[in-house]
Amino acid sequence: MLTMDQIHHIRQLYYEQGKNISEITRETHLNWRTVQKYVDMTDFNSPAPKPETNQESCQKLNPYKLLIDSWLQEDRKAPRKQRHTAKRVYDRLKGEAEDFSCSYRLVAEYVRIKKKQLHLDNKDKGKLPLVHHPGEAQGDFGAADFYENGRRCSGKYFVLSFPYSNQGYHQLNYGENMECLLEAMDAIFRHIGGVPPEIWFDNTSTIVTKIIKGGIRDITDRFARFQEHYGFKAVFCNPDSGWEKGNVEGKVGYSRRNFLVPLPRFVSLADYNKEQLRKADADGHRDHYRKDNRIDELFGTDKRALLPLPAVSFELVGYLTGVHTNGWGRFSLNHGRHEYSVSPIHANAVVTVKLTSGTITVLDDHFHEIVTHRRLYGDEHQESMDWVPYLSYVSRHPRSLKNTGIYSMMPDEMRQYLDSCAGADRGRILKILSELTGHTGFDSALQTVNQAILYQATDADSLQNLYRRLYADVPELPPMNMQGIAPQMEQMPTDLISYDRFLLRGGVADA
Repeated sequence: MLTMDQIHHIRQLYYEQGKNISEITRETHLNWRTVQKYVDMTDFNSPAPKPETNQESCQKLNPYKLLIDSWLQEDRKAPRKQRHTAKRVYDRLKGEAEDFSCSYRLVAEYVRIKKKQLHLDNKDKGKLPLVHHPGEAQGDFGAADFYENGRRCSGKYFVLSFPYSNQGYHQLNYGENMECLLEAMDAIFRHIGGVPPEIWFDNTSTIVTKIIKGGIRDITDRFARFQEHYGFKAVFCNPDSGWEKGNVEGKVGYSRRNFLVPLPRFVSLADYNKEQLRKADADGHRDHYRKDNRIDELFGTDKRALLPLPAVSFELVGYLTGVHTNGWGRFSLNHGRHEYSVSPIHANAVVTVKLTSGTITVLDDHFHEIVTHRRLYGDEHQESMDWVPYLSYVSRHPRSLKNTGIYSMMPDEMRQYLDSCAGADRGRILKILSELTGHTGFDSALQTVNQAILYQATDADSLQNLYRRLYADVPELPPMNMQGIAPQMEQMPTDLISYDRFLLRGGVADA
């Protein structure tokens, strides 16, 4: 396509200097059809803009467009964070489409256009720029898996970000309940040495119980107490307006990518979280994405705007009073999904439950601890059984074992073993099983029982010896080779006259 200067020159030669098409063609070295076109042109309006198209994409992707469209259509039913990216579409085409040879660029361009048509690309929606003041913070949860003592957990992590400086801190936990939230916020406040005067949240049910007309929120009593204790103002986003706290939304993803990949492995969650706070400090030694300062320098301004920590610590644990146990001395939480044991003597009783993010402690009428469990998480039915109180109880009443209801709760192997034991030994065996469970857990006691069944050892001493062999960590010595070391003994005579001679040689005389 010619420039306007070239077009003007052609028309000037024709209309002002009177040259014909052939003369202009020789002078400009252009095709005569081109010269004729611009001599005859009467419309010089700028062409209307057209949507960007990629001819190569249209041609090469044609065999795969229906497949791509079906995947993106299905995405309309999927959660936003589990929809196809252009990279995922490209990877699936390489793995599933026959003779696929298009470039990633072509796929990405088509996916971008198609997502706009299907209204799947939320990134293109306009957002109002927000002004963030020093000290202001935003809080939100993200999901992450981790390994604690070799056990895989699906947990949550709380992120508190400071939009003015883009500094952020996170704390990993087992879930998203009130105890997890308060423990995480308290740990971050104490680490940074102050409290943000204003914190933005979404309308999570952990905090908000009801949204009233006019934007008023009913919040839980414990969070209201926590808020008043620390003196900050809680601000809640409008429903379905997570962009109002976009800084923490981005920081949730940043924390996952930079601190939680690969899956964390640790022994103590408390120690791990302390280390994460130190890593977050170090992460602030980088430049701000927009401002001409480092993040930690800007965070210094944030910190000067913080409220002081209260002089009195806030009690982070929660209490459930009036919890009823059933006939087996157990109770349920979380709408019956999680069941915990107490003890036989607290069957059909009322107890108090003390809650932290990681433990469930059962208290009696005098607030003395009865038993402590690891807190259960998840939507599936689970139970936590502490067998020590139950085995201790039946060891004192061995004859009534089968009538207590405890017998029916026992695993098949343990019932089989107790049935094979003599009635006189059963009380002592139950006491030993209780002690073994207290030492290394019920699973180790059950494994010892399995070994006893294998060896047909039905007495208490054998059971205890099998446990020591399995769990006392006593090394098994290899057989000793005595060949050429042991002295050769002569065959001793068995008649008494030979013994008399032997004694006389030693100076011993038979009186």
